[in-house]
Amino acid sequence: QVQLVESGGGLVQAGGSLRLSCAASGRTFSSSGMGWFRQAPGKEREFVATISGSGRNTYYADSVKGRFTISRDNAKKTVYLQMNRLKPEDTGVYYCAARGRTFAPSMDVRDYDYWGQGTQVTVSS
Repeated sequence: QVQLVESGGGLVQAGGSLRLSCAASGRTFSSSGMGWFRQAPGKEREFVATISGSGRNTYYADSVKGRFTISRDNAKKTVYLQMNRLKPEDTGVYYCAARGRTFAPSMDVRDYDYWGQGTQVTVSS
């Protein structure tokens, strides 16, 4: 079984930065496609960013392009989300997700087999 644990969430002022980490353990592929999703209260879970197993291909939601950067360190089995110029609308629970057997990135929640517990990100105005 695969376990994903997010960390780095917290409270930040608008315009500030935050770096999230997602550490994988258990029965994992070293380079599965990974993604970040977020969910605000009363809203559907939405795609934020995804990265291929190699780390060479990344894709972002339009709402975060130019502000967020996804990266990974496969030796550490960790994926990161650097969030800059944060806005109040970025507030939500951020979830890390892993594809089970596929190296390709995906923007679709249905393509992910494993999910972390989530970490709260709150951006104050």
